[in-house]
Amino acid sequence: MKIATLSLALVTGALAALSPVSAEEFVIDTDKAHASINFRIKHLGFSWLTGRFDNFKGSFAFDEANPEASKVKVEIDTESVNTNHGERDKHLRSKDFLDTASYPKATFESTSVKLDGDKATVTGDLTLHGVTKPVEIVAERVGGGDDPWGGYRQGFTGTTKFTLQDFGIDAGGKLGPASKEVELTLEIEGVRK
Repeated sequence: MKIATLSLALVTGALAALSPVSAEEFVIDTDKAHASINFRIKHLGFSWLTGRFDNFKGSFAFDEANPEASKVKVEIDTESVNTNHGERDKHLRSKDFLDTASYPKATFESTSVKLDGDKATVTGDLTLHGVTKPVEIVAERVGGGDDPWGGYRQGFTGTTKFTLQDFGIDAGGKLGPASKEVELTLEIEGVRK
């Protein structure tokens, strides 16, 4: 009887070891401002206009043993656009740009993650201004581990760029012909659920 019990325990342990480890789930820590979505776009070709979105939320799944199984989902409140200039922000919320009254949310949801050395390309669907298009984010893991409050965190940085006109936004006439592409930088820190 002891041999049968021991055999069953060994088989169960072996099967558990062979089972794929699922990705850990994280909530993006926007409560304590440990994450940010920043952008920049050329102004008349003379300088960079910079800003951020103050309000967003999201989550991601990260599997350290199999990073290509990772996923990310983010929802941005477009009304929260902030360039530290009230009149400009009002204009960015207008129909000339984001049209936040009609499109109060922008979203990103990943469809694949491909590793390339210590970086990854996160491909996903960006919905902005009522238009959904695929974009690629070049991402890098900053680090992960226990935090001082008894939680566990992972942090990533990522960059992408896209043409505003692809999303039905014609900024060229308002910011100058050099203002076709917007660059996003994402600093994401998540707390394990």
